[in-house]
Amino acid sequence: MKNSFEDIYQVVRLIPEGRVTSYGAIAEYLGSKGGARFVGWAMNACHGDATIPAHRVVNRAGVLTGKAFFGGDKMQELLENEGIVVENDKIKNLKNHYWIPKDELL
Repeated sequence: MKNSFEDIYQVVRLIPEGRVTSYGAIAEYLGSKGGARFVGWAMNACHGDATIPAHRVVNRAGVLTGKAFFGGDKMQELLENEGIVVENDKIKNLKNHYWIPKDELL
């Protein structure tokens, strides 16, 4: 992937409150359709940076795959504070909360 972690963080900072996106959607927006894993590495690396709302990045099925990096249920708590319902580590009604950067950012 030709993009840097900072390119990824810039996109993540634009995810609106109460919305989520996937690793793959970010990678596709940045021109690296197969770069979801790299986006995941970037999310793992930003642990503790409150300026990056990493809790809004989930896998394509809405599963909180980054949960371990937040400790306990912190990722779920942050999402629920934004009005997103999470059951069994998965966002309920994902389509109602899913934000697609390539469609939203022009």
